[in-house]
Amino acid sequence: MLSNSKVLVVGTTPEYIDWIRQRWPGRALFLTDPQVRRLAVEPKPSPDEEICMNLADFDRVRETLGRHLTQSGYTLNGVAAFDCESMKLAATLAQDYHLPYPSPEAVDNCRDKYRTKDLWRRHGLPCPRTRMIRAETEAVQFFRELGRPLVLKPRSGSGSELIFLGETEEAVRRGFHEIFNGLRQRRTMRLYRHPAGVAWIIAEEYIDGQEYSCDFLTQGEELKIVRLSRKMLASDGPLGTARGYVIPAALPAGVDLEAFRRLVFEAARAVGLERSLGMLDFLVRDGEVFLLEIAPRPGGDCLPYLLRRVWGLDMLGLNLDLAQNRPLEIPSVNGNRPHVGLRLHAPRGGVLKKIDAGSMLADPRVLEVSLMREPGHLIQMPPADYDSWYLGHALVRPEGNTDLAAECRDILSRLIVDIE
Repeated sequence: MLSNSKVLVVGTTPEYIDWIRQRWPGRALFLTDPQVRRLAVEPKPSPDEEICMNLADFDRVRETLGRHLTQSGYTLNGVAAFDCESMKLAATLAQDYHLPYPSPEAVDNCRDKYRTKDLWRRHGLPCPRTRMIRAETEAVQFFRELGRPLVLKPRSGSGSELIFLGETEEAVRRGFHEIFNGLRQRRTMRLYRHPAGVAWIIAEEYIDGQEYSCDFLTQGEELKIVRLSRKMLASDGPLGTARGYVIPAALPAGVDLEAFRRLVFEAARAVGLERSLGMLDFLVRDGEVFLLEIAPRPGGDCLPYLLRRVWGLDMLGLNLDLAQNRPLEIPSVNGNRPHVGLRLHAPRGGVLKKIDAGSMLADPRVLEVSLMREPGHLIQMPPADYDSWYLGHALVRPEGNTDLAAECRDILSRLIVDIE
């Protein structure tokens, strides 16, 4: 028998909604952006299950949600969000209904990349030197002060979108204007609505190291590293573009696991996360850890699918359990053979005429392939569009007796993509 007590899932994607509905039927009530639902290929939930509306209008969302709960007879016993642009709304609604979730202030601390690093520096935690940039001249001045390459990025945002490496003064100027113009074009997008209402740019010193990410669970004085993966970064795409994620991953020599766990705990506490299933991106250079970004949500992209396939670890379900104060069961990591979640990107822009993963699926190293696009899809390359060139993902188990990157390139070459 289905319960009338639901966890409110705020602003997530149709594939995640379908995942939750398939694995945890009747457990959630979804708040969904209408444009996201309009473009979905997954089955649409019933009107009782899903409220589709403009999620940028907090007051109207509150009014509509209250009316829906009254009419449906549902009550809420948890709040969850899996997308950066929806976390502030989730935090606000959690406060309204007196449900556990990171505070709006903690969400703002995580969403504001400058504020995050400022808080970390105040707590003596290692991270790149960062500066707020309001003009091209300030970016060039910071580049001269550093005497080394820097990275320019939006003050808010996600992934590799609108991130540029400045190795020369000209590249710094060009990157500043690319971001400035990109933010102007994206001014109506929830992802780039900065808490302060100003879409400033930040610059930070470039750290040439190996990039990792982890999921962590923190409750009170305890913190557990749930997942650690090494990023395989693309050499032919935007700066910071993940080509794939490798699990299991070990920290490099010189990085003590217990010291790292304590560092993650302090990084979470510094931004106000005291009870959360969170994600942290970081770099390691010469045995030294540099913190990059943190968010009160599990890692996205193809990672949840990889963890579910390889370890039976349902990160979405774990997040729902935390939201609803249910017992948390985290399966142990079995086996050391590497597995990789590969992100599939279009090689160029145009209209997708054909996409065929048959040859890729015939490779015994490939466990599964998920394609998001169909013929007729219009592909625009970054920096114009960072979504349309993403075609899907593949989960693979390399043989491991050759170069891992070379194996992945070989597997990726088996995907047939015809673009006009």
